[in-house]
Amino acid sequence: MRKYVFALSAVALATALAAVTAAAGTAAKVRPPANIAKAGKIVFCTDATYPPEESLSTSNKFVGSDIDIATQASAQMGVKAAFKNVTFDGIIAALIAKKCDAVISGMNDTAARRKAVDFVDYLKVGQSLLVKKGNPSHISGLASLAGKTVSVETGTTNLDFLNAQSAKLKKAGKKAINVKAFPKDTDAAAALKAGRVDAYFGDAPVAALYAKDDPSLTVAGSPISPIAIGIAIRKHDPLKAAMQKAINALYASGAMKKIVAKAGMTHAVQFLK
Repeated sequence: MRKYVFALSAVALATALAAVTAAAGTAAKVRPPANIAKAGKIVFCTDATYPPEESLSTSNKFVGSDIDIATQASAQMGVKAAFKNVTFDGIIAALIAKKCDAVISGMNDTAARRKAVDFVDYLKVGQSLLVKKGNPSHISGLASLAGKTVSVETGTTNLDFLNAQSAKLKKAGKKAINVKAFPKDTDAAAALKAGRVDAYFGDAPVAALYAKDDPSLTVAGSPISPIAIGIAIRKHDPLKAAMQKAINALYASGAMKKIVAKAGMTHAVQFLK
């Protein structure tokens, strides 16, 4: 390899250094908190069992719309995004224990969760029912779930929602829903494929992807009860303000819509702006 040595004058050297400094200053459109700037990254906890929002590729790489949103939001602050795979029902505890800086995992922003963490919302997502092709159990909506067995992921608001609907059906004199909770969303979907449940209940984008990838499955009815999903951050953490600015920038540039379109989720979500 040839080596070329250039002799820079003091003026040329000063000019070069100024250019580098200016470039570094414009790299971060949003100023991150000092601890994030020092680390050079934001570590996100995510439950990578929820395509198309977050999952692991065949090469064990984190992929999905949430992964892209986190990566681009971090880039707005001039830092990288790193990810830790954490089971959903323990993900807020992991954040509070400082095993990560934030959570992005299709997490609904609820009043109960806001007691423990802060949120920066980025989309609204409804829920859907997934059934076998031909809909042999004749499921058309929540009322039709009376007496049916439905799979759902543990630790989610979807589980809470199903249990609440079951209680309403019982109060109305109808049969309860036989709710079967699984530690991974993919396990809940697999239970439907195996014929162990009558339906699967989950976020609309996820249900749509399962149906797209497996012709033996189909979505029953329209999306139910759209709820804001957000990035969870520890209470009083200055990262919240920076993350809000970063998400605003993704909306302003059109990047948010591009990320959603890439994941095939455009008709399964609602934008906030």
